Amino acid sequence: MRASDPSSHPADSYAVTSVNRVRRHPERGHYDRATVHEILDRGLVAHVALVDDGRPVVIPMAYGRDHDRLFLHGARKSRITTAPVGEPVSIAVTLVDGLVVARSTFDSSMNYRAVVIHGRAVELEDAAERLHALRCITEHQLPGRWDEVREPSEQELKATVVLAVEIEAASAKVRAGGVIHGRTPGEERAWAGLVPITTVVGQPIVDGEVPLDVPLPPSVRRLCAADAALSVGRSAHDPDAFTTASAPRSASGSVTD
Repeated sequence: MRASDPSSHPADSYAVTSVNRVRRHPERGHYDRATVHEILDRGLVAHVALVDDGRPVVIPMAYGRDHDRLFLHGARKSRITTAPVGEPVSIAVTLVDGLVVARSTFDSSMNYRAVVIHGRAVELEDAAERLHALRCITEHQLPGRWDEVREPSEQELKATVVLAVEIEAASAKVRAGGVIHGRTPGEERAWAGLVPITTVVGQPIVDGEVPLDVPLPPSVRRLCAADAALSVGRSAHDPDAFTTASAPRSASGSVTD
């Protein structure tokens, strides 16, 4: 359902209210679950907004989705995990597809796909639900990885808060296409056009502590193969030919750990 038809909200769409209605360029608004979920499933980082001690805070976090629920996780003393139970949150996921370079800065723009959802963050207490949520987060980042490694230990689970956010309201906004030209005299000779932006998967770099006879896992192979198949004009690469490096690891759900 598009923003131009908010009169009804079938089961496959989110209700259009004052909370999620797209106001600027409403023709770019989408409220159907298919569009909202597709953008959520393609994103990697969710920007989670909440009020902490009377001040607005935005935290970039890893996430996972199961139907109309988003899962988040973090250390026990992080801001979002110490917020009051049922704290309202707003979550944004944005995919940037290109720069729209117009003949003036006023007419310049971006091509993008963005989702904003509204809900309440509730801590999961049930052990099975917590593991399911953590699996969703892991599988969202790297499908197949959960079954390749051990499950979280009891100590790791005690140190981690797992949150579920039921999507109460949501909208997507999509801008695609070329330059919308102004007609100011004197700008005819200025260049205008599109600069595509893509996210690509690089060549895997094995950690220095991994024994040399340990092969690249299927999850990473699939990720690299899928990216290579979707990327037009990129040179093929061999996922077996990777370099060695050592990097610190983090167990935090926050990208800015």
